[in-house]
Amino acid sequence: MHLGMLLEMAADGMADRVALGPLASGLTFAELASRARRLGAALEARPGERVGLIDLNSPAVPLTLFGSAIAGKPFVPINYRLADPQLRAIVARTAPATIIVGEGVVERVGPIDGVEFLSRAEALALAEDPEGKEKDGWGGDADEIAVLLFTSGTTGEPKAAVLRHSNLTEYIISTVEFAGSAEDEAAIVSVPPYHIAGISAVLSSTYSGRRVVQLEAFDPVAWVHIVRQESITHAMVVPTMLGRILDIVEKDGKGLPSLRSLSYGGGPMPLPVIERAVGLLPNVGFVNAYGLTETSSTIAVLGPDDHQAAFASDDPAVRARLASVGKPLPTLEVSIRDAAGVEVPTGERGEISVRGGQVSGEYLGRGTTLDSDGWFPTRDEGHLDEAGYLFVHGRLDDVIVRGGENLSPGEIEAVLLEHPSVLEAAVVGIPNKEWGEQVVAAVVTSGGVTEEDLKAHVRSRLRSSRTPDHIQFREELPFNESGKLLRRVLRTELSEAFT
Repeated sequence: MHLGMLLEMAADGMADRVALGPLASGLTFAELASRARRLGAALEARPGERVGLIDLNSPAVPLTLFGSAIAGKPFVPINYRLADPQLRAIVARTAPATIIVGEGVVERVGPIDGVEFLSRAEALALAEDPEGKEKDGWGGDADEIAVLLFTSGTTGEPKAAVLRHSNLTEYIISTVEFAGSAEDEAAIVSVPPYHIAGISAVLSSTYSGRRVVQLEAFDPVAWVHIVRQESITHAMVVPTMLGRILDIVEKDGKGLPSLRSLSYGGGPMPLPVIERAVGLLPNVGFVNAYGLTETSSTIAVLGPDDHQAAFASDDPAVRARLASVGKPLPTLEVSIRDAAGVEVPTGERGEISVRGGQVSGEYLGRGTTLDSDGWFPTRDEGHLDEAGYLFVHGRLDDVIVRGGENLSPGEIEAVLLEHPSVLEAAVVGIPNKEWGEQVVAAVVTSGGVTEEDLKAHVRSRLRSSRTPDHIQFREELPFNESGKLLRRVLRTELSEAFT
């Protein structure tokens, strides 16, 4: 199966249904496919082995995604928020390529050997040209590279994750019913195009027949306006987005009447935020989706029924599932393993490993990280409970080693977030001559709480060695635009403050 085939199937089966943009004036699936075929033919004829994109959300994103597939070239969306030297380095690694760019990008990057730039307007003109040659999407090799996504590089140099057509189509076909969306359904896409959630949103909406409405870049006021104006039924946000959306909804009291499903992921969701969301949006089904770039998106899902059952339960074990990411997809296998690669008993922590057709675990120029049995070690720590719910405790690379004892930042963060005054929390280890590392926290609060209050709160629930030595109160924590905590940045800042 090939990405071009997903679009061709949608165009054949739902030709007149609006695929992209406003209901009154958007592109139908037939029109989207025709434009992607023209752009695909044009990109095939242009120099370079890859097709990059450095731009905000626009119709050029799905057209380039599908057009690249039709052209037989990998699609490489690049983070436009990178500093200029980093952006130039990534572009140089993408060469030889044709790269579609938004305003000001060429000036930021400058000339690079093997790279030809094409403006968004020029790319859209090629797609819209009625005289342009079309190349259909039925061909293509499922084993070829479909997408290269550079990792966020929050802990080191970005790696280019390889997603082949077979990985992405396996995920879509196994999780989405073809033409299964009602004609009134619409999804808002506000995550950036270089995020796996943005890629999967385009592919899953196309295959299901759901209209996509794009927001150039996330802004809570614009997001709420579009959801109401376009009668959006489905949305995906990261935790930092949701809190800002709720502020607007709570302030104006108008709700989000059309919204049926709200997925969240990309980082831990503070329990107070999701509780507030359920209260303000009682008719919305909430979905917690845990996934990785290397797994073509979602690994596990905590669905609306799970949320409702957990909120309604007095059983602590059931209630605790609100902090889980739900159950693994039925097409995936999940195993929790120790440092030696041996599966641990239910309830014990270890590294989350995943196996299945949608799992790539491959990096450009570095080969595969899958073991001989096809398991991908995620480097995330987690455990499975007796009912099969998966709990994620953070990155193994973030473990704090204090006096020879391994401490999980996620465990301490979860306890801090249980305090009613704590809105956001992050825990890192910083150098300490006596203990090797000491535990330091940074919090954003609603006020009325002291450092000693929070230390006592943690101490009452965890061993004293897990109580932060220092707690810094901040206006905000450093997150990237995809909602991931920049631990490396925070660790540097806290090290400077407390050592």
